[in-house]
Amino acid sequence: MKMTSIKMKKILEERLQHTEWNISFNRDKDIFRVEWKETRKGISITIPNVIAKYEQMGDAALSDLEYHVREALKIMNEVHDLTGKEKNIFPVIRSTSFPKKSKAGEWLIYSDHTAETRIYYALDLGNTYQLIDQAMLTKEGWTLERIREISIFNVRSLKSEPKKDTVAGNDFYFMASQDGYDASRILNESLLEEMKANSTGELAVAVPHQDVLIFADIQNNTGYDILAQMTMKFFAEGRVPITSLPFIYDDKKLEPVFILAKNKPTNDKK
Repeated sequence: MKMTSIKMKKILEERLQHTEWNISFNRDKDIFRVEWKETRKGISITIPNVIAKYEQMGDAALSDLEYHVREALKIMNEVHDLTGKEKNIFPVIRSTSFPKKSKAGEWLIYSDHTAETRIYYALDLGNTYQLIDQAMLTKEGWTLERIREISIFNVRSLKSEPKKDTVAGNDFYFMASQDGYDASRILNESLLEEMKANSTGELAVAVPHQDVLIFADIQNNTGYDILAQMTMKFFAEGRVPITSLPFIYDDKKLEPVFILAKNKPTNDKK
């Protein structure tokens, strides 16, 4: 029987019962919301997206969603300090369309990265993390530059062990450690320079979603087509999608590119 928004709403209501939470459903926008009664901080869930994943993964998709919602709501009700937790501060890559404010209305701190991506900063809490906002920074008396330096240092300390796959004469390297910071490794300049030094063709880099970083040593035109298809597939499947556009890495710069079928890429001039 086909899953509908109303049926999914009822399933989520059963899974997300809590005496201190309010649950609401906007029928017009197909948005299901769970929030703390006292603070009104909460999470909005797009029902059609949940149904799509449910049809692919079944109950596993709902269990995964329930876990992340409960973890996120728990974090929203906690107060976290940065001092003494410097080793737990990491950069996270998001698309430029990602909100600049938290759901609670606090300004998130961020740095510019590329035309397609932006760098936010997170405090790692073990099973999840909290994006750092301006209020947290002000409370500690820290600067954005301090956060940036600490986070970049920490991302360089992460293991970077890509898996290699050769297709049609092109070498592809995948990093998917599932630690929440795979895409963040694109900020490790020494890693990028190492991959560039070892490439025999043009080096392309992609961060289609949070949990994967792809390097491509492109040695023929077919390689561009493969990379384009691969990046789009990962982008569509990612829990936190970033961008379907790969980048060409050259002269220590990342340039977003459109890859046209059977053709080499063209620079994104937007």
